[in-house]
Amino acid sequence: METIFVAALKEETPELNKFYHTGVGKINASIKLMELIELYKPNQIINYGTAGSLKKNISGLIECTTFVQHDMDARGLLNFKLGETPFDPISEITFSNSGYICGTGDKFVKNQLELNCDIVDMEAYALAKICHINKIKFKCFKYISDYANEDSSNDWIENCHKGARDFLSLYPNCK
Repeated sequence: METIFVAALKEETPELNKFYHTGVGKINASIKLMELIELYKPNQIINYGTAGSLKKNISGLIECTTFVQHDMDARGLLNFKLGETPFDPISEITFSNSGYICGTGDKFVKNQLELNCDIVDMEAYALAKICHINKIKFKCFKYISDYANEDSSNDWIENCHKGARDFLSLYPNCK
């Protein structure tokens, strides 16, 4: 299999039938993607999902090309920076400088973050790191479903269908 399409949840991919679902969070996404890579040996992984924007001027379907962990905070240990994993040479993954910065974390963000990123999600960093380490081409598209504020959980459900339709216009073979 050349390309695998992955998303966290079936709810994010209504009418997109070619997707594998990883579950929510970095651990679940990592486990499922490693299983899929072992089984299918793909050349490319395409991730699609919903995300919260930290900036009001970002909306719709966007491509993310840089990935960081917004919840990795080891600053109290030997002066590590926010987002830096202790003793790991890979803390930021950049595939291209032309897209947005996605901050991944295992928490639902409802306010601004200290770390420099444009949007937030719960899986993309893990998927990007696995692809980077395994030399697999990685593309990531996120539909801005909310603005990482107190209304975020209400906005998410109604935006899943809009995002899936927009993604389908890029990859019509997913239906």
